[in-house]
Amino acid sequence: MSDLPGEAAPAPIADRPAAWPVVSSRDLHRDDWVVALREDVITRPGHAEEFTRISLEHPGAVVVLAVDDDERVVCLRQYRHTSGQEFVELPAGLRDAGDEPAVETAKRELREEVELEARHWRQLLSTYASAGISDEVHEIFLARGLSHAPRGDFEMRHEEAEMERFWVPMPELLDAVLDGRVREGPLALAVLAYEVLRQRGTLDSD
Repeated sequence: MSDLPGEAAPAPIADRPAAWPVVSSRDLHRDDWVVALREDVITRPGHAEEFTRISLEHPGAVVVLAVDDDERVVCLRQYRHTSGQEFVELPAGLRDAGDEPAVETAKRELREEVELEARHWRQLLSTYASAGISDEVHEIFLARGLSHAPRGDFEMRHEEAEMERFWVPMPELLDAVLDGRVREGPLALAVLAYEVLRQRGTLDSD
């Protein structure tokens, strides 16, 4: 605790909503997909100076850290054109089904992408992917008690059709994250959160 004179008691650490004045806005790209690119001209509150900010509108996504009884994580290797990489990733998908609860989207993505279902679900994190450019939020879940579940009539297309599925022991995946061999953000956050909860002994507290 700080003992500087006149300093107020600290408030709980938390993000807080805010909205600066928008002078004008125009679409740079928008089509029938759920992601769009927008240009806003904004001002600081109480100031006249105008400046431009680019915003990537995004419905958000779910990410699933699915861990089996042997402490193995189901992973995918997927090509990402923008980054020019085949990333080691977790099952994930867009929240593009209207008001569907995030956990229900996560259950659907786990089944469609890796043909698994889980008895136990827990939210690990809710994070902004890149707050300076996009409103995309990642809802990251832990799934335990895994069993096979067919994907039904869901068809894997485009990059998904080439995905490789494999299992990695959690300690090996943690080492790969810490060594910088695996760099996909949501996976790294999920694995690190899991390790913190494991060390605290609270993984099974919910």
